[in-house]
Amino acid sequence: MLAFERREQILNTLYKEKKVFVSALAESFDVTEETIRRDLEKMEREGIVTRTYGGATLNIHTNEDLPYQTRGTINMEEKKAIARHVSEFINDSDTLMADTSSTAFEALRELAVQKNHLTVITNSVIALQEFSQNQFHLISTGGSLRAKSRSLVGPLSHEALKRYHVDTAILSCKGLSRQKGITDSNDPEADLKKIMLEQANKVILLADHTKFDEVALVKITDFHLIDVLITDQKPSDEWLTFLEEQQITVIF
Repeated sequence: MLAFERREQILNTLYKEKKVFVSALAESFDVTEETIRRDLEKMEREGIVTRTYGGATLNIHTNEDLPYQTRGTINMEEKKAIARHVSEFINDSDTLMADTSSTAFEALRELAVQKNHLTVITNSVIALQEFSQNQFHLISTGGSLRAKSRSLVGPLSHEALKRYHVDTAILSCKGLSRQKGITDSNDPEADLKKIMLEQANKVILLADHTKFDEVALVKITDFHLIDVLITDQKPSDEWLTFLEEQQITVIF
């Protein structure tokens, strides 16, 4: 296993358990404790963890705006499970808007295999690069590059989105709260998602179980604008009742 692959697995463990121990990781990966310490030192320099005696703790807050490369390694199995359900709601030749979330990216990967002649409008630099050679008709929003999230944002991207009306918007978020609504970690991304919601006939929200009962910095919308919520685990009875009241189709 390569070092970056090991660190990705450590990050996934941290995201689920919030804390890891050097000795347990060394045994799990069949490497020396010194190797694990070097991994944790690198992750601490990147601001992901805080090292403690014998291990490390997760340093990520709901409002923290993580680089795309880091987001793309967290809860990957859950994201892929969510993505597999998206095609149930998409038809050949549909028009779509997709945000820069890593979960939406996985959904586009699935759709590239399962559907034909889709038009995809996105501000995701990663998606524009990845799908430039497949059968999608890609439309870039243009705009200012937000390097950390590999996204295009700002007035130009806003105007581009407002030119189009699409069948479906595919979005993710940082937090879901029955009291506070659907939230994200920064204004530039949240502003674009708000426009995508307005320009779509149907809105699919992708959110793994860690997003429930979390509140991030910026409100995107209330639940009444969401048509379908796809997650990776069955929500609580309280959540299911609430989502039914909001007339949202829930898939898990």
